Amino acid sequence: MLNVFDVSDALVNHIRTHFSDDIAIIAYYGSYAQGTATKRSDLDFFFIPATSDGYRASIQFIVNDISFDFWPIGWERAEKMALMEDSKTTIIADSRILYVRSDEDHARFMKLREKINDMQDPKNGQHLTERAEALLHDVYVHLYKMRRNEESDSLTLFRIEAYEVLTKVLECLALLNQTFYTKGWGKNMDQIMRLPLKPARLEMLIDAIMTAKVASKVRQACEELVSDTLELVLIKKETYTTSPSYPDRMLGYYEEVKGVLDKVVTACEKNDYSTAFYGAIGVQDQIAHFLYFAEKGHWPSPLDHTMVYLDLYKELGFPNLINLLNPDDLTPLQTAIENLDKLLECHLKNHEVKVNRFASLEEFKAFLIIKQTS
Repeated sequence: MLNVFDVSDALVNHIRTHFSDDIAIIAYYGSYAQGTATKRSDLDFFFIPATSDGYRASIQFIVNDISFDFWPIGWERAEKMALMEDSKTTIIADSRILYVRSDEDHARFMKLREKINDMQDPKNGQHLTERAEALLHDVYVHLYKMRRNEESDSLTLFRIEAYEVLTKVLECLALLNQTFYTKGWGKNMDQIMRLPLKPARLEMLIDAIMTAKVASKVRQACEELVSDTLELVLIKKETYTTSPSYPDRMLGYYEEVKGVLDKVVTACEKNDYSTAFYGAIGVQDQIAHFLYFAEKGHWPSPLDHTMVYLDLYKELGFPNLINLLNPDDLTPLQTAIENLDKLLECHLKNHEVKVNRFASLEEFKAFLIIKQTS
């Protein structure tokens, strides 16, 4: 029986001889690192190049019918793994080192492991929740493709898309729990089911996705899994809501958005409906987003179909520009925008947001002098 470490020794000796200045780290992970290897297990190992020439050491080969993939991970990607921006965090966290070029390289690698521990600190919970939300956003492409093919009975097509849904959702759940999977898909079910934060129907939906023999059942299970996971993301996001804070979160915002409001007013005066259409919808939605952020300290989720971020805009009595869009008469829209301009500035000033408004050039020049000397 082949001893895979005899193979790794041969490769490490090759590196020492021919790439001693070009390879920073060689390590292995996976079943041999975890003590779960079988007679057919390959040695999952990788290296971190120190120079561009180091990448030439990459090689894929088979010895005694066991496959090997000696593949490079740049420091940049290793950093992403440590920050849980790449789902293969376990490669850095749980690997065992076979070779290091220098003490400095070893220290740099150990720093990556320290970052992994730091990412699991509660202080990074909001960041990882936002990462989970972004990852879940990508899932909807696959749901869309299944919807577009709902008349098809191709189980192959649906299972391919379901695989993408399932793996991305599970990665999302790992981020919500500030952890990472230590085993590959299919072998990590125990860890998945031990996650503290997960959909109540997770096991049932996974089973349905994996075993359903009717395409529509696969799609339905995927949609329900995504819906349940989104609910968890939104709940988790709300735990990071902070007290309203306008002076810092809205500083400089009015001065910027006023330019957009003025452009829409000009479009109304010129009866330019196309510009007014894009401008009115865009600026109303943007203002609603910023008001939500000022109140909560985090941005509304683009995945929340209820669009609750619009509530504060409505509660403040700000005009609904979108309902006033009328290609035959833009006068009401113009009036509403001019009113919104005044209401917004007043609202921000009432919440102690400093607005840099000057009555004259001389006043602005005096402000610059004061700003420079303060």
